[in-house]
Amino acid sequence: MANKTAEKTVTVEQIGSPIRRPAIQRQTLIGLGLNKMHRRSTLEDTPSVRGMIRAVQHLVRVVDEK
Repeated sequence: MANKTAEKTVTVEQIGSPIRRPAIQRQTLIGLGLNKMHRRSTLEDTPSVRGMIRAVQHLVRVVDEK
């Protein structure tokens, strides 16, 4: 059963610039594996990753959820 949760992923794309944003938002983008515009990152779908996405929801968009 734990194997099913490991299979769930979420792909996010950076759509906003971190310029003139608080440092914590820049650090969150780096934590998500994003640092340049239109880069995509596929991450494991966990509550902590979802929280990070929500914290910078104005700078990223969810491209794909599996």
